[in-house]
Parts: sequence; structure tokens; C-alpha cells
Amino acid sequence: MKDLMMVLPPAVTRKVGRLTLLANKNSPEILFGVGVVGVVGTVVLACRATLKVSDVLDEANKELANAEFLVSHDKADYNVKTAARDIKVIKTKTAISIMKLYAPAVVVGGLSIAALTGGHRIQQNRIAGLTAAYAALEKGFEQYRKRVVDELGEEKDLEFRHGKKIESTIEKTDKGVKTTEVVKLGDAPSIYSVFFDQFNKHWEPNDMHNRNFLQLQQTYANDRLNAYGHLFLNEVYDMLGVPRTPAGAVTGWVWKKHSKAGDGFVDFGIFKHGNKDIRDTHYGRDGYLLDFNVDGVIYDLLDENIT
Repeated sequence: MKDLMMVLPPAVTRKVGRLTLLANKNSPEILFGVGVVGVVGTVVLACRATLKVSDVLDEANKELANAEFLVSHDKADYNVKTAARDIKVIKTKTAISIMKLYAPAVVVGGLSIAALTGGHRIQQNRIAGLTAAYAALEKGFEQYRKRVVDELGEEKDLEFRHGKKIESTIEKTDKGVKTTEVVKLGDAPSIYSVFFDQFNKHWEPNDMHNRNFLQLQQTYANDRLNAYGHLFLNEVYDMLGVPRTPAGAVTGWVWKKHSKAGDGFVDFGIFKHGNKDIRDTHYGRDGYLLDFNVDGVIYDLLDENIT
């Protein structure tokens, strides 16, 4: 096959390669569909076989009754020993006939299970690979952030993560033209951050109410972490009334007594990085930029000591 691909025109081999890759990409869905169809086929074949079993059993009962009849009438050429041998043959033949009836259902059922298992295994391997890649990327990013904070401070870390905008204001005075530059955060939030503002169902036009709400949700999140030993980021999103994310389905916090994985508590970042100023500048609308101190991918942290 490989030699044949070498002699074919590149346009053809590229097409074949693309179709092969596409089939490989969709193989879990294909195997799942085959498995579901196979399960339905198994049920149909089993029902058909069951309808035919009665005929096989009736035939076997006739032969058994005939053997018993011959023994009971003391036929000279048919004794008890011969009858026992014939009965054994009849039962064996009947069992084989029933097995043949159900063989198609068994084969189709086995192939269906193999297809479903194969699709599940492919998905497991892909999820494991993506999780490992995500964990490696997250670890590298956190190490990078730590170096920035250690070298330049938290303000620069925030600036690099969200970008920086410089807005100029020109004022005309008696002495001439005065230009004032205002530095504001850009509109590039981190992968975990969300904005709590007037578009949220829990928002109220009262600054104290909103801050108290966020503080209470943060306390509740820490209580859940202590009670259950783990907390997914999506669970926190649910508390805040913001949409879930793919990253939030695998990342979060794991409680550990002596852990180096994270801070050991949930922090929304409400009182960090000058969040009060961010309220008036970020996205040009009133609200709070929340950035969470997740420990990382939860499943990668389960092997650590949690006692």
C-alpha cells in the first residue's frame, strides 16, 4: 500500500490522506453509531431466533417421546441403553440447533460491544492527551507569570496578561494645549477570568451589595472546597451566574493539607490588582474583573495526599 501511494500522483495521495485523517478524526462517532446500530440488530436477531426456538423444541420433544414410546413397548431391537444414547444425541442436536439460531445475534452483539468499547477507548486516549497538554501549558504559563511577578511585580503581571491601552486627553488652557495620558487595561482577559457587571442576573446598582455578594460567594466556594475536597471552576461560574467554559470542566481546586499545587483556598481576585480601578475602565463599563487562582487540572492533582 505504501509503495502504491508513492507511485500515485500527489493530488490523489493528498486526497486519500485527507479522507483517512477525516475518518480517523470521526472514528469515535463512527464506532458509536456502528455500535448502536449493532445493538438494535442484536435485539432483532435475538427476537427472530426466539420465534424459531419453539419449532426446534417441538421437534426435539417428538423425538424424545418416540424414544420413550419404543422403550415402554419392549421392542426387542430397542432397549434402555439404546434409548439413553438416542436421548443424548437428541439433546446435543437440539442444543446445537439453538446455538445456530442465536449465533448471528451473538456475533453482531460482540461486534457492537467491540465498536462501542473501541470508540470509548479512542475518546479516553484523546482526552488524556489533551489534558496532559493542557496541564503542561498551564504549568509553563504559571512559571512564566511567577517570573514576571518576582522580577517586575503584580501590576506588570496584570498589565501583560490583559494588555494596556493609553488614552490621551487634550485640554486647551490659557498657557496652551495640555495632554493627559491615562493608562487603562486592555480587553484581553485571561483564560479563567470573567467580568461581573450589569449584564449578570445577580448584579445590583449598588456597589456595596455587589462586593458583598462576591465576597459571600467566595466564602461559600471555600466552604465547598473544605467540605468536598475539590471544586471545579465551572461550579464557581454557576455560583456567579456566568456561562461555563471547557477549561472550567477540568480545572479547579483540590484541598490538601500540605500541598504545593496551589494556595489552598479559592480567591476570586476581588481585592487584588487594584480591582476598584478596573471597575471604571475595563471594557468601558462598570463591573468587576474576576480572575481565579485555580490550582490546575483537578484530575492531575488527585494522586497527592489529601489528608
